[in-house]
Amino acid sequence: MGNKITIIGAGSVGATIANDLAVMNIATEIVLIDINQQKAFGEAMDIYQGLSFGAPAIVRPGEYEDAAGSDIVVITSGLPRKAGQTRLELAQTNVNILKEITPNIVRYAPNAIYIIVSNPVDVLTYVFHKISGIPANHIIGSGTTLDTARLQSELAKEFHISPKNVHAHVYGEHGDSSFVPWSLATISNNHIECYKRHAPNGDTIRFNGEYESFEEKVRNSGAVVIKAKGVTNYAIAMSVCHIIKCVFNGSGTALTVSSMMNGEYGIEDVCLSVLCIVDGDGVRGKIRNDLTPEELGKLRASAAKLKDTIACIQY
Repeated sequence: MGNKITIIGAGSVGATIANDLAVMNIATEIVLIDINQQKAFGEAMDIYQGLSFGAPAIVRPGEYEDAAGSDIVVITSGLPRKAGQTRLELAQTNVNILKEITPNIVRYAPNAIYIIVSNPVDVLTYVFHKISGIPANHIIGSGTTLDTARLQSELAKEFHISPKNVHAHVYGEHGDSSFVPWSLATISNNHIECYKRHAPNGDTIRFNGEYESFEEKVRNSGAVVIKAKGVTNYAIAMSVCHIIKCVFNGSGTALTVSSMMNGEYGIEDVCLSVLCIVDGDGVRGKIRNDLTPEELGKLRASAAKLKDTIACIQY
C-alpha cells in the first residue's frame, strides 16, 4: 500500500514540493490541484516524465474529489509575499482563499493529515482549525521548521560542524516576532556557550555569543531570497518534505511546527511553533521545555502579536 499526497496549489512552492516528493520517493501517488488547471497539468506532466530515472509513482493533476483517500494534504495556495511585505500583511487575502478551499477539500479527504504552508502560516493554521472540523492533531503548520533549518545551517558554518549536530530551534511566529531560546541550544551535547572550549578545533571558532545577529539573519533570510529571486521555494519545499517523512516514519520526531496552543507556557487559542512530537497520527503533543523568564516573555509576546492579527481578520 502506497502513500497518497494531495497538494493544493501548483505554484512555485507546491510544484517544488511535488517534485521533491517524487525525487525522494516519499509518495507513490501525488495529486496537484490548482485553480489554474493548465498550470497543474503542466507541472504534473513535467515531474512525471522524469520518473523513469527514479522510483515509479503517479503524478497527476486533479479536482477536489481526486483527493479522496489521501494520507496527507498540503495546502500551499495563496498569494506569495512580495519584496518588503511582511507575512502578516498577507493575512486577510490568504484567509479568504483558505475559506474557499477548506470545505471542498475536507469533504473528500476528512481523514487526512493536513499540512498548512501558505503564509502567514500561523494565522492560516489557526483559521483552518476553526473552520475545517479536522481533529487538532491532524493539523500541522509548517511553522518555524524552515527558520530552524536556517538557524542550524548558519550555526553549523560558524562552528565547522554538520547541521545535524546543532540542536537549536526557532520558537514563536514564523515571522518577525520569532526568537531562539538559547538556553536550550546545544552542539554535540555541549551547550552552545561551552562547545568552543571543548571542541578539537575550538581555536578556529569565531563565535562569541552574537545571539542577536544570528536571529536577525534567520528572520531576514527569507526576505533576502525574495529580493534576489522573487520567491522562496526550494528550502520550504525540503522542510515540508521532511515533515511528511516524519509523519510516514511514525516513530516520533521533534519538530518546531505550528499547532494549537492549549495552555502550554500559559498560552492558548493561538497557533505558533514550539517543539512538538510529530508521528503517524500528526502532532502527538508538545515538549514542554523549561524556558528562562525572558524567553517565556518573548514566546508570549509572539502569541499576543498573532492574536492581534487574528482579531483583525474575518473568517
